[in-house]
Amino acid sequence: MGATPLEYRLKALIRLGGPVSIADYMAICLGDPEHGYYMARDPFGAKGDFVTAPEVSQMFGELLGLWAADIWLQAGRPAPFNLVEIGPGRGTLMLDALRACRVVPGFLAAARITLVETSPRLSAIQQERLTCAGHAAGWATTIDNIPDGPAIILANEFFDALPVRQFVRLQGIWRERVVGLDAHDNLGFGIGPAVLPTTDVPAHLRGADDGSILELAPTASAIAETLARRIVRSGLALLAIDYGYTETAVGDSFQAVRAHSPADPLARPGEADLTALVNFEVLARAAHHAGAQVSGPVEQGDFLTQIGLMERAGRLGADKDRAAREAIAADVHRLVAAEEMGSLFKAIAFAKPGIAPAGFG
Repeated sequence: MGATPLEYRLKALIRLGGPVSIADYMAICLGDPEHGYYMARDPFGAKGDFVTAPEVSQMFGELLGLWAADIWLQAGRPAPFNLVEIGPGRGTLMLDALRACRVVPGFLAAARITLVETSPRLSAIQQERLTCAGHAAGWATTIDNIPDGPAIILANEFFDALPVRQFVRLQGIWRERVVGLDAHDNLGFGIGPAVLPTTDVPAHLRGADDGSILELAPTASAIAETLARRIVRSGLALLAIDYGYTETAVGDSFQAVRAHSPADPLARPGEADLTALVNFEVLARAAHHAGAQVSGPVEQGDFLTQIGLMERAGRLGADKDRAAREAIAADVHRLVAAEEMGSLFKAIAFAKPGIAPAGFG
């Protein structure tokens, strides 16, 4: 099998300017306008490369919709307000959320729906599905284009796809890990010239063993702070759910998935999803710095249970046959079980002070 178009492009870029950071490699592989992973394909579901929680069960999106409605009610039913999803995939979460919120008087009439999406292919899918369901919506390509005014923002598996930088501790110095070319002209990991100042390393990690890898998430931190400032300024709240860890630690979480299986992140650039575990400590710190009230992180299983997953599953299966009820139970298990999505995935909320987001009690 020959090289992918992005592999040719990356190799030419490296020959011309030298090795690239992990962050630049991720950004190119995922977001290249012509050949980036998210730009020209639908990677979700059984026919794609991975399955997200909204694709596991309608209950996930329904509960997040009702979570948003509770925020709106607490804030005094502002009208209009922005209901925003960042990284909305195929639009499944938003559709399920809107369907659930039909029971909340005034919510749908007040909501101005905005989907933040960079992929033309996914935007087209979202637009077709929302239009067929009778929902008017707007699209933005960056968070800076979200309309002004109070907003409830949902972000499921958004932060994990943002670029990270990696630094390796070698002889007591943290040097940047990069992607370059090996002796056989293949993409490979190496060490670049950039050095991370000791003052930028958390105190408890400054004595880490040689070979330890520290991941930094400057893009995620900047976006979290920008969104938190917007929440503080205009209201209302943001809910982010992703897989990650709660305290900064060393470790290499840079990974690729293709056809529902782990893959070499340097193999066939542009044809696999590239992600890194989300550092929720970084997100919380950025939001605190912006003046937001931060709730969590808590494990996804605990969050969904607190906002009514078991009750919703019971109602959904009440008039179903045994096979359907067993399928619902299997979906619940996948969402909340520790060995499935329940522990690895976390939920965190930023809110304007005075709002009490559900699920974090």
